[in-house]
Amino acid sequence: MKKPLKTGTEHHLTFTVKPEHGIDFADESMPAVLSTPWLIWQLEHTARGAVLPFLEQKESTVGTHLDIEHLAPTPLGMEVTCRARIIFIDGPVVSFQLEAWDSSERIAKGTHKLRIIEKARLQRRVERKS
Repeated sequence: MKKPLKTGTEHHLTFTVKPEHGIDFADESMPAVLSTPWLIWQLEHTARGAVLPFLEQKESTVGTHLDIEHLAPTPLGMEVTCRARIIFIDGPVVSFQLEAWDSSERIAKGTHKLRIIEKARLQRRVERKS
């Protein structure tokens, strides 16, 4: 690492919900809303964004645990802000509190763990499986 990580470090990511981010319940006469998989993708990238500035070029992160509650629907066109806050560091494992809000309410909450890894080691492990 370039510099040590600290608990309390936060990162925010904001995006607008587009049709490709939604789930469409067309056959059920329900509105298209932000899909849970897309929301999780954004939350994971928000957590990565909190850690990446601290890493050396040879390092990256991989997710190891995720526990998310998707609490409320968000319609297409609405802006969503995701927040990741580091709550615990155990060697290479970094734990986060995650939240997401649209302009009306909190839409998700949960926890996430990332492991800091060496890119070359991951590449070797993948090559052995290929």
